[in-house]
Amino acid sequence: MSRRRQIVSVAVLACIPLALFGMGYGAGFRINLTPSYPLGLWRIETLNRNVRAGDRIFICTPLTEAFRQARERGYVRRGLCPGWLSPLIKTVVALPGQSVEIGTSVAIDGLALPQSTIQPRDGSGRELTAHPGGVVPPDTLFLYSTFRGSYDSRYFGPIPAAGVLGLAKPVFTFAP
Repeated sequence: MSRRRQIVSVAVLACIPLALFGMGYGAGFRINLTPSYPLGLWRIETLNRNVRAGDRIFICTPLTEAFRQARERGYVRRGLCPGWLSPLIKTVVALPGQSVEIGTSVAIDGLALPQSTIQPRDGSGRELTAHPGGVVPPDTLFLYSTFRGSYDSRYFGPIPAAGVLGLAKPVFTFAP
């Protein structure tokens, strides 16, 4: 086999994984590498209705100081959302108009949210500041994960619903 033919063969073989990745990304497939939800392959399912409390969603975060710092600290990875951040997988626990109380844990409209203890420090010992709570503003969502170390609305507050990409559906996942 000629040298040129070898180079072309290697180039074609190298492009196959990139092409598969591109097709999967275009079809809504994402890989979750964070412990907030099971690790593995997920799919963004189109949402043909309004978001509801209890929906597990993919959402792009706003470009705020909180998310700039979250990227620096490693809470949010690089991705294709604005600011080159990855989308979050979170569960919607409060909608506009609902009351969120944050003390040592979270309550939504007076009902305690299970496993919502506020952590004073992250896994590296850095201080975390809890969101003060209040009524969820129009066009925003309050997001949550039961994972103890989750970076969610307990710390960054409600975020714009305009960032919702769709429902988060597991395809091939496993618990770490």
